[in-house]
Amino acid sequence: MASQKTIGMIGIGRMGHGIAASLLRKGHQVRFLDHPGNQPVDDLLASGAQRCDNIRAVADSASIVIMCVTGTPAAEEVALRQDGLVSCLKPGQIVLDCTTAMPESTLRIAEALTRTGARYLDTAMTRTPKEAEEGRLGLIVGGDAALLAEVEPVLQAFAENIVHAGPVGSGHRLKLLHNFVSLGFAALLSEAAACASRSGVDPKVFLDVLSAGAGDGVVFRRLKPFIESGDDSGLRFNISNALKDITYYGEMAGSASARREIADAVRQSYAIAKDNGYAQAFVPQLVKALSLL
Repeated sequence: MASQKTIGMIGIGRMGHGIAASLLRKGHQVRFLDHPGNQPVDDLLASGAQRCDNIRAVADSASIVIMCVTGTPAAEEVALRQDGLVSCLKPGQIVLDCTTAMPESTLRIAEALTRTGARYLDTAMTRTPKEAEEGRLGLIVGGDAALLAEVEPVLQAFAENIVHAGPVGSGHRLKLLHNFVSLGFAALLSEAAACASRSGVDPKVFLDVLSAGAGDGVVFRRLKPFIESGDDSGLRFNISNALKDITYYGEMAGSASARREIADAVRQSYAIAKDNGYAQAFVPQLVKALSLL
């Protein structure tokens, strides 16, 4: 797989931009779909990436196509629409789906694309755009283990922790579980910080107590700069996307007849923030949103 260096990319958002930049640094050729939702791409073009006007042009001559779009509706449109991937993939091509999506949709997309002779892995991402730019993402992969082994040298261009979760759909399923835990803790911490603020608790003392006790952890350290000084760059993931992921988790839990009372409460916290003008704000801003209500 190391010799297969032409990679098509659909979705140059915050995460997709980092993936593309990391691939280019490792010597791969990147072709990406021009789209108004893309992040600025001048740096990618300067590094040799090619901009394409349509999905067919992205997939043409690419041994691997990476989808990194906003959610299930966008993934289904890219993959299944009349002029989407289903219309132009060739036998043997590989699709890596980095989208955070509903697992039921993942299975439908995988089935449709594999009927073309293409091969498919759901390659769910963990960590943030910072790690994407550094080539240090985590990946949770669903699909054939032999196919994962084949593409792993390419994945290692932008990921340092790659876990095989099981058959197709397992990566996206575990991603929703992961995000429920991480975003759930972010909501809990934000509500506690908001309560501390309204109760007159010194934020430094609040943080010191948590960091020395059971409240410490990755999410705590990502939100801590905002509670200290208003710096929200520790978790560059917007509240509307957090709400989307928690909604997907709730739907998955419902389909599994699993309890979801906590998920419903977490969802409400993000929905309140979104409805009060924080949709595009990064998750640490949830502290402020809940403090003002």
